[in-house]
Amino acid sequence: MRRDLQIKTSDGTAKAALFHPDGAAAGGKALRGVILYMDAMGPRASLAGMAQRLADSGHVVLLPDLFYRFGAYGPFTGASFADETARARIMTMLRETSQEMTRRDTAAFIDALDAETIAGPIGTVGYCMGGARALTAAAAYADRIGAAASVHGGNLASEAADSPHLLADKIKGRVYVGVAGVDNSFPPEQSARLAEALRRAEVDHIIESYVGMAHGWAVPDHSVYNETGAERHWKRLLTFFDEALA
Repeated sequence: MRRDLQIKTSDGTAKAALFHPDGAAAGGKALRGVILYMDAMGPRASLAGMAQRLADSGHVVLLPDLFYRFGAYGPFTGASFADETARARIMTMLRETSQEMTRRDTAAFIDALDAETIAGPIGTVGYCMGGARALTAAAAYADRIGAAASVHGGNLASEAADSPHLLADKIKGRVYVGVAGVDNSFPPEQSARLAEALRRAEVDHIIESYVGMAHGWAVPDHSVYNETGAERHWKRLLTFFDEALA
């Protein structure tokens, strides 16, 4: 069950969609809150479907538009990168939406979940650009976020000043990182750097390589979508949240 929202942030108003379990999926049990951070193509039908699937597993899921500062755009899909004009627009929004912006916005996203009937700590999950934001949120709001997952996330341990691995010592929750087999945005040296940072910070974490999968494999409208890999990610993600948010 979807409900569209307008969320007031410190920088404006972000569109978002809130998903509750459909029908019998609710089961009368206490629901956990999860923020789903989008990939670079923005909120759309494929991500809404993923948010609803996550909701039906026993969560209230918030899917916010991280590019709201740019007004109307798109709609884009996972195939939009093949179009030169669309790619240029996406890359502009991506470059100009900083980690710090999303970190600030997340305070309002948490408030939106708090207005619902949720229990216990909050989870975060991000795809592509959203992966780094899911980890950054776990560090910035460590007392609220009990589990953070990145799936084919890029630049999780880069040389940038806002790289998430630099915040590892602030994370209190558990971390799951699903890595594409070959991904130029998160090469092996970054994976090793992230693992070392999390280990030294004594963060309970898993970094798992999906051999043979390409960046974007878990999102249905991507040209590299892989059903087998996507279902494996779902099994891991749902188990991770069940354990970490219990």
